[in-house]
Amino acid sequence: MEVILDKKDAADWAYRGEGAANLVLAYTGSSPAFIGKVLRIQKADRKELESTKSRTALTLHERLVWKDTEDLVSSTNKEVACQLFVQHVISPLLGSKYVDAGVRIPASREFLETIETNVICQRPALRVDAAKVDTHWDSVLLLSDHSLFPSGTPEGEPCICVEIKPKCGFLPISEFIGEGNAIKRSVPRYRMHQSLKLHEGEISAFSDYDPLDLFSGSKDKIHKAIKDLFSSPQNNFRVFLDGSLIFGALGATADSTNFVIQEAFEVALKGVIWGDQGLRTKAFLQLLSETIYTSGVMDRLLKVQELDDIDIEGAIHAYYNIISEPCMVCRDLEEEKVAHRYSSLHSISLDESLKIVKNFLIAATAKDCSLMMSFRLRKEGISESSYNSVSLKSTNQTFDYKVCFIDLDLKPLGKMKEYYEKDKKIVSCYTRMVEAKQEAAKATSLEVYGNSL
Repeated sequence: MEVILDKKDAADWAYRGEGAANLVLAYTGSSPAFIGKVLRIQKADRKELESTKSRTALTLHERLVWKDTEDLVSSTNKEVACQLFVQHVISPLLGSKYVDAGVRIPASREFLETIETNVICQRPALRVDAAKVDTHWDSVLLLSDHSLFPSGTPEGEPCICVEIKPKCGFLPISEFIGEGNAIKRSVPRYRMHQSLKLHEGEISAFSDYDPLDLFSGSKDKIHKAIKDLFSSPQNNFRVFLDGSLIFGALGATADSTNFVIQEAFEVALKGVIWGDQGLRTKAFLQLLSETIYTSGVMDRLLKVQELDDIDIEGAIHAYYNIISEPCMVCRDLEEEKVAHRYSSLHSISLDESLKIVKNFLIAATAKDCSLMMSFRLRKEGISESSYNSVSLKSTNQTFDYKVCFIDLDLKPLGKMKEYYEKDKKIVSCYTRMVEAKQEAAKATSLEVYGNSL
């Protein structure tokens, strides 16, 4: 018999967190069908809640972009299309062992409305103001809870899981980057985006985290990246113990790690990492760094991110080719610059334009996904396991671990203009910040020189 989630079932699902598009709920009940599972429930912008546009099947132009994936193109609505995108497009690229496409199960409107009521007090205020549960859907996505090991594994050992949102791990080198945006070739987008987030009040301080370190393949640089994420987790770093959050923030930006937060985390690690008080956090960060280094998962993710090989400043022109509209980007540029830099993009075939935009959208998913790494102490005397293992030399412990990529959403074609405008905004804000710092340093230097005369 098909399971349908109804109003009475809502009490068994607890708020786990959220992103821009989805709520995540963990199962707390006793049904064998749902133990060890989470739900992803789609949200809707409050301003567009009554619109059915976002819930319909792929647009004509989106069907062109994904024409090589028949199941995706023929899907009847966006919710099914998103799941098929993960299954048929992302999974082969990242590796099926690292991707969980999930299954869609029916859910009544009453279930979704009750969930909205139950979790609203736990959601960050900014998230509540922006969106609510979209009660127009008739199904939700059921996934394994990747903060835990599957049921049926040895019991008694706690499971600790880290969620990392790595962001973009390379610098673009595209010839289509404008002269005024050349800084993109030397400063990671994440670092530039920090300026805009600070300016708009999304964060209170800059993070030292550099995604290039995490993707570097260097053990020392990876360790630096992990320490920087721990020092300033924002919404890029969370830790769960047996499915419960012990570090970071759910659905929001976490404050920088102070002494009180670090001490609480140190205590929480007591049943997982051996060692004296004050040394467990250090050992845990080493464990995470070593696992990322030896697993090679960042290399997999980087290859998918690098499908965007001409940057949004090139891909936006291919987008206008596809929708058969005059290019608004070229309209705003001097004719000489257009002819010199972008005319070649507007003379390519439709298939070439489709490939560029398709690769850009796949890469956008890879730049915005999260990585879940779960660890469980391997019991003494067990030499073989279905999981990979990593040794923590400082504590003489061996851990089984598993890795999964999550938040692999299909990006709408219609967001191409938004991506382009956001890119301009990020670069502009960062450039202004750098110029302001240079002016301030210059003024200080002149003042010091004047006082010395």
